[in-house]
Amino acid sequence: MTEIITFEIAKISDIEGVLALQDLYLVTNLSEEEKAFGFVTTPFTVQQLTEVIQKQELFLAKNSNKIIGYIFTGSWDFFKQWPIFDYMTQLIPKLNFLDFDITTENSFQYGPICIHKDYRGKGLITTLFELMRINLSQKYPLSLTFINKINIPSTKAHTEKLKWTIIGDFQFNNNDYYILAYDMKQSVSYPI
Repeated sequence: MTEIITFEIAKISDIEGVLALQDLYLVTNLSEEEKAFGFVTTPFTVQQLTEVIQKQELFLAKNSNKIIGYIFTGSWDFFKQWPIFDYMTQLIPKLNFLDFDITTENSFQYGPICIHKDYRGKGLITTLFELMRINLSQKYPLSLTFINKINIPSTKAHTEKLKWTIIGDFQFNNNDYYILAYDMKQSVSYPI
């Protein structure tokens, strides 16, 4: 049977599949060995997913209707409900990237992103990212995110495949993070 992979904006009916994928790669559910292949740290509830879906800020990759990847995005106002994001908003005025005057209004929090291990390394990240970029570039000129420094697969995927720029770092709850930025006008070349 041929795999048919599609990319789309999430609908309410996708919540169960997103939660199932999140559970597979949530850092608290993984062994130390499993963490070496990448993980997500922020667990989302049905209510939080519903809010982001209603704003059309959750993007999916599916294989025959099974969710195999997602990119979660949102405003800083939405994300400030978690202490780490609230802390990061305090750092935003001090950040420098290209000619941007970085604010919480002209930027958004990108991530987490999660791709099922069976589909990693197959180009899904660039196509999924481009779907997100096209849909959010009119609303936000700049995307920001942070990645735990021990999450080497995520750092490599973002800096090497998607061409994000590391613009700083910080420490929070005894973890070290990179801060990354992306100019939303820049298209990512991706397979058709």
